[in-house]
Amino acid sequence: MFPKKSEEDSVVDVKAVAQKLADLHESNSTLVLPTVWDTWSAKIAAEAGFEALTIGSHPVADATGSSDGEQMDFKEYLRTCQRVVDSVTLPVSVDVESGYGLAPGELIGRLLDAGAAGANIEDVVHSEGKRVRDRQEHADYIAAARAEADAAGVAFVINGRTDAVKLGTEVFADPLAEAVARVKLMEQAGARSVYPVGLSSAEQIRELVAAVQIPVNVTAHPVKGHAAGDLAQLRSLGVRRVSFGPLWQMWLAETSATQLAQWSK
Repeated sequence: MFPKKSEEDSVVDVKAVAQKLADLHESNSTLVLPTVWDTWSAKIAAEAGFEALTIGSHPVADATGSSDGEQMDFKEYLRTCQRVVDSVTLPVSVDVESGYGLAPGELIGRLLDAGAAGANIEDVVHSEGKRVRDRQEHADYIAAARAEADAAGVAFVINGRTDAVKLGTEVFADPLAEAVARVKLMEQAGARSVYPVGLSSAEQIRELVAAVQIPVNVTAHPVKGHAAGDLAQLRSLGVRRVSFGPLWQMWLAETSATQLAQWSK
C-alpha cells in the first residue's frame, strides 16, 4: 500500500527538512499538519498528500499504553518519533510537552538527532505538579531552544504553546489576554508559530491571529472541523496552521468500535 523510502531518503537531512517546514510556515498559506502517532498513521497522512506532519504526545501515549502529561519515558518516546521520521520523506514536528525536564539545549540536541524538523513546547510543566511557567520563564525557555537550533544551523520550527485559555479563570483573571501576552513574548523569543490551545470561537481566533505575525495553530477535528468552522472558514479568519491533536485517533477509535461491534453480537 505504501511506497518504501529509497536508501537515499533513509537518512534524514534535518537541515533540509527543517528549512522546508520553516518555508511552509512563511508561505502565508494555511498549513494542515495531521497529528500522527506511529509509522502507519504517518504513511496514511503522507499518502493523502499532506506536506508535513506533527507527532502528538497524547495519541502516542494512548497507542503505547502510557498516558499523556510527560508520563512516557522520553528515550522511548523519541525512538517512536524517530521511526515515524524515518518512515516518510516529509518534515515532522514533535510534541515535547514542556520539555520532559530537560534543559532547552539538551532537548533540541536530542530532537535534531532524531531528525525532527520542529517541536511543540508548552508552558504547563507536568513533571512539577502541572506548574504553569510564568510568561517570561516560558519565553526564555523558547529563546534558549531557538539559540541552540540556530547554533546548529537548523531552521527548526518551534511551535510555542500556551494553555492560558484552556486553564481558564481558575488560573488567570483574563485567560484570553494572558494568551495574547504569551504568544507575543514567544514570537519575540523565536517561535515560528504559536499554539494557544482551547480557542473556541471565531472572535478568539481573530484576536490571537491579530496579536502576532507568525502562524497561529488551531486544533480541529478532521471530520467535524472547529467550532469556528471548516478549513475554508479557519483560513478566512487568518489561521495559518491547523493540527488534529488526539482527535483523528479518537475518531478512528469511535468509528472502528461502532463498525466492529456489528461482528461481536
